[in-house]
Amino acid sequence: MTYSYPILTYTIFLPLIGAVLLLFIDKEKHNAIRWTSAFFSFITLIMTLVILKDFDWTTAQMQFMETHSWIPAIGSNYILGVDGISVPMLVLTSLISLIAIVISFNITKRVKEYFVFFLLLECGMIGVFAALDFFLFYVFWEIMLVPMYFLIGIWGGPQREYAAIKFFLYTLFGSIFMLVAILILYFTSEPHTLSMMELIQIGPSFSHNIQIMAFAFFFIAFAIKVPVWPFHTWLPDAHVQAPTAISIILAAVLLKMGTYGMLRISWPMLPEGIQYFSVPIAILGVIAIIYGALVSLAQKDLKKLVAYSSVSHMGYCMLALAAYTSVTAMAGCMFQMISHGLITGALFLLVGVLYDRAHTREIAAFGGIGKKLPVYTALMVMFGMASLGLPGMSGFISEFMVFVGSFDHFWAEYWYIVALAILGVVLTAAYILRMIQNVFLGEFDEERWGHLTDINIRETLCVAPLAVLTIIFGIYPDPVIKLMEASLNNLVTLMAR
Repeated sequence: MTYSYPILTYTIFLPLIGAVLLLFIDKEKHNAIRWTSAFFSFITLIMTLVILKDFDWTTAQMQFMETHSWIPAIGSNYILGVDGISVPMLVLTSLISLIAIVISFNITKRVKEYFVFFLLLECGMIGVFAALDFFLFYVFWEIMLVPMYFLIGIWGGPQREYAAIKFFLYTLFGSIFMLVAILILYFTSEPHTLSMMELIQIGPSFSHNIQIMAFAFFFIAFAIKVPVWPFHTWLPDAHVQAPTAISIILAAVLLKMGTYGMLRISWPMLPEGIQYFSVPIAILGVIAIIYGALVSLAQKDLKKLVAYSSVSHMGYCMLALAAYTSVTAMAGCMFQMISHGLITGALFLLVGVLYDRAHTREIAAFGGIGKKLPVYTALMVMFGMASLGLPGMSGFISEFMVFVGSFDHFWAEYWYIVALAILGVVLTAAYILRMIQNVFLGEFDEERWGHLTDINIRETLCVAPLAVLTIIFGIYPDPVIKLMEASLNNLVTLMAR
């Protein structure tokens, strides 16, 4: 499907236009600022749904391509395009962004600046998933850093400055490795090019040492974003200190950029790299699964528990990515990215709802509040069950595909790596059920929590789409898998070269 207008450019820059328009609105008109932000985010969601509707899922070719000369001196062009790997991420990003903006309507501190930064962040996130030129990709990747730094540093919790600086430094550190890897590929290619599609085609012709070195640099950059153990320490601080909406964006979108970068860039572009590092990456994935679950089990803060659960759940993506010969594992990785975005985004939203009312996230402080907040409890229990992989929820489908695909790849020699990863399922059930028991069941303290009110209509409308999609994808995952199938088959073919 071709359009008479550049639909990807419009989709990327609509939030930026919204951010510029906000600058002309009086800073005291809070409702006008909120609804203008929501309007531009909503139109962006509609644009991504149009792309999804007209996307041809039978081909692995890039679609809705836009190519323009940009910086001829360095061979950089303005190249955009999407395939079955990036389209689901575009839709997820725009949906989560709209939900996060609406849940931010209760922000009262420096409202104008908050929503300007938020729309700039959305522009950068969507750009990353559509850019096919390394220079353009790097620009969008770095654009996200600045608004995220301020959104955590100004509107976050008591330790917000520390968390914001730590997030910024970690991500910038990774970006330096990415830049070095890009330069290696640029100067090794002949003629010099920054086009991702061209570099994917010529990547296997690079020497073994070049592929290994560039792959290692890319891996560090993307592993920090995922985050893979031991690069994960920025994540709990950022999550705990960030405002609710930013925690949702962090969990649902930003972490996925690391795995997306691996799927889009280093895996198909440098096949000798993934073949060489496959087993170490699988081991890192298993460590993340078990370590993240064990640390979640020890948490006393509800938000930290969900934060460390992200480390554990993203470990499944790393295990799947290590099984590079299996289309099922690759599909499991993509499905886990989408499923985790829905489930953990909802969990952070719900934790924020409770914190707004109780002004504490300490698990031991609660008990029996299911009696007082029945609707909230039902939603929290539902997403908790989805997180632990209950059949009928999207989390079960993704984890099952990861295990099947990984066993298929590692069966002959390293089957025990995958067997160890299954421990994560048991540990996840342990910390989720412990949380549900301590917060929602047991004796209710009427004197302390009698004032609590149930989830309101705005909050329910925000969490409802995530609940519906979690159940639909858990019962009928076929449309999502078919959307990605051709692109993932092509990816596995590229890695086998």
